[in-house]
Amino acid sequence: MEHGTHTQDNHAALWHGRFAEGPDAEAVAFETSIHVDERMALDDIRGSRAHAAMLSHAGIISDGEAQQIIEGLDSIQKDLESGALKIDYSAEDIHSFVEATLTDRIGEPGKKVHTGRSRNDQIALDERLYLCRFVPDLQNRILTLISALTDIASKHTKDIMPGYTHMQHAQPVTLAHHLCAWSWMLTRDWERLEDALKRIRISPIGAGALAGSGLPLDRRFEATQLGFDKITMNSLDSVSDRDYCIEIAAALSLVQMHLSRFCEEVVLWSTTEFAFIDLSEKWSTGSSIMPQKKNPDFAELIRGRTGRVYGDLMALLTMMKALPLAYDRDMQEDKQSLFDACDIVVSCVSIFTYMISSAKWNTKSMSDACLDGFLNATDVADYLVRKGLPFRTAHGVSAHAVRLAIEKGVRLEELSIEEFKSCSELIEKDIFDIIPPKACVNARTTDGGPSEAKVGEQISALREFTKKVK
Repeated sequence: MEHGTHTQDNHAALWHGRFAEGPDAEAVAFETSIHVDERMALDDIRGSRAHAAMLSHAGIISDGEAQQIIEGLDSIQKDLESGALKIDYSAEDIHSFVEATLTDRIGEPGKKVHTGRSRNDQIALDERLYLCRFVPDLQNRILTLISALTDIASKHTKDIMPGYTHMQHAQPVTLAHHLCAWSWMLTRDWERLEDALKRIRISPIGAGALAGSGLPLDRRFEATQLGFDKITMNSLDSVSDRDYCIEIAAALSLVQMHLSRFCEEVVLWSTTEFAFIDLSEKWSTGSSIMPQKKNPDFAELIRGRTGRVYGDLMALLTMMKALPLAYDRDMQEDKQSLFDACDIVVSCVSIFTYMISSAKWNTKSMSDACLDGFLNATDVADYLVRKGLPFRTAHGVSAHAVRLAIEKGVRLEELSIEEFKSCSELIEKDIFDIIPPKACVNARTTDGGPSEAKVGEQISALREFTKKVK
């Protein structure tokens, strides 16, 4: 992609001047990237606008030429946005299309827009500009989802449900507590994306093909024009770096992994066996053969597309794993994986928000599920600890009580006081006050716990988070 001599044919490949004959049509089709990188058209225009301003600022082109270039680029952007101008897919890439269109419109000054830069630093800039637009948009969608989850949670701080480990009944929690757990995972996703932006907002333009430029370019001026925080410090690294693509793909993989976990629970909870959630008919599908079916297809599709996002990350890592410095054409393949991951995650966050916001919650099914599985066994042990018994001993006493209940075919709270005392003389009638599921939940008053008060604190903190970072 190194900068080459311009030909008189504005639509010829930017590198064509060194060659006596053009490439074979199949070769052109194989190497072009415009179908993938066309989405960066406005980013390319923005970068070229700043580059023209810098060239004028540095005295490399005249102020009048810079003004012609900027006005020409403005007209291209306006026509692309209105639909008056269509992308020419015979162009090699989006850089070639923009430069050729500019030269068609303003003539000779258009040929000066590429002065002092290469497509190597230009594509690195375009990708960074694109991600500077994409990441905040995704962050806002994540905040919308957090707000939706906390709104639902605020209505269910008293509604108990089983908490699970190994998919076995463990201890009772509330639906609000569970939804807050989902929300905290999403706050970390937002923060990872925010942190990644620090390394994206660094300008590579001016690095040239690999060795900078002999022209008096002002890289810091151009970076400021583009809103970047600073410039890259090594020209070789500038054009060979794709860490920012890989880091974003990794962050997107974590977002998608969280969504996939949420969806796994939605799928389970929507089964007849669980019956915890009733998805809206707008966000469910039926069966072509079984008329009674109401399938959680959207949750399953989000879960299924997680594999594609992981694949995009692995494709980027594999592409870069053995590339020598500086630019290699392998790196053209970064955009397809990056954009695919971006598109999937944005759509999945939005779809999950719609799906979960419109769902109904079967709180009676959740509450009934807390009656089986001895979710209050740990509370029997805690009761004995408060009586002075060592926890390990108390654990054994509670296990004995569970075995006794299993043998009798009853729940722990259905054992008589005499049966409890056969396990430990320390147990008194007040045991029956602390082992109902709701009492177990409200006893969990440690920070981050499921009691109504502590979940209320989490909801407030989550709302404060969304307000603070918007």
